[in-house]
Amino acid sequence: MKLALNSLLNVLKAAGEETRIRILALFKGGELTVTELATIMRQSQPRISRHLRLLCEAGLLERHREGTWIFYRLADLGEQADLVNSIMNYIPYQDQILQHDQKRLEEVKKTRDLKAASYFQENAANWDKIRSLYVPERQVEDYLLEITNNLEIETLLDVGTGTGRMLKLFSPHTKQGIGIDLSHEMLGVARSHLENNAITNMQIRHGDMYDLALMDGSMDLVLFHQVLHFADDPLAAIRETARILRPDGIVIVIDFLPHKNEKLREEHAHRRLGFSEEEINEWCRITDLKITTTKVMRGKELDLFIWVATKK
Repeated sequence: MKLALNSLLNVLKAAGEETRIRILALFKGGELTVTELATIMRQSQPRISRHLRLLCEAGLLERHREGTWIFYRLADLGEQADLVNSIMNYIPYQDQILQHDQKRLEEVKKTRDLKAASYFQENAANWDKIRSLYVPERQVEDYLLEITNNLEIETLLDVGTGTGRMLKLFSPHTKQGIGIDLSHEMLGVARSHLENNAITNMQIRHGDMYDLALMDGSMDLVLFHQVLHFADDPLAAIRETARILRPDGIVIVIDFLPHKNEKLREEHAHRRLGFSEEEINEWCRITDLKITTTKVMRGKELDLFIWVATKK
């Protein structure tokens, strides 16, 4: 799509400044907040905010508010989306300044990951109880079995398996399955649960949702059961899932609708306060997944949304 002259000039002006190019380069790794950018670039938040405003006005970045936080990410919609991709391809990531920025970005992510890991370590044994505080867990499980009842599931992946509850649920209906998690404490609990229930067709592995050690087109069903809200880059996780799904394979995302419960971020390590239907729809479009079924489940305090999508 061709841009109007004024739009093109605005994009080029916005990108044509060292700090803003550095900012754009950082977004290759996913969403960031003003605070995180200020920490990485060693600049004040007001100054970073000004650069972000200019990049948003030019259509290079998008912003969305969640509770008291504002997240920024590269634009993947609109006339500027293709130009954003072109600019990102020409950024010299090997440049020393940009490499220093990337190093500090990794430090920020490491700090964030350590905080989350500490939370999971402390709560591994009681994870199922914590996860059911806000949603009708039994109702969710019954619905998952209902919508997958007629499927022939030979291979299943449970991303962020936690205690392995989904593996136990699907073990009678699946030939073989794998549950991955970054938390060794969670994996220990999951392994014990499988052993105590004599479940032998499910495996537990240490793994990363952004870099699944699985072959292309190898999975019939992938589950994200209240996991995506912990992700730094949900789109990257969905994209990696699409890679390992076979044609007509299914991914099911169970997560909160947008909410303002900051307690989940402050005390339970949630990165995102839910997802809108439009957001998930767009990520599926980008990754060649087709949404076939959606359902809202009303909880005591928060609402849960279930998306079912197939690989085109």
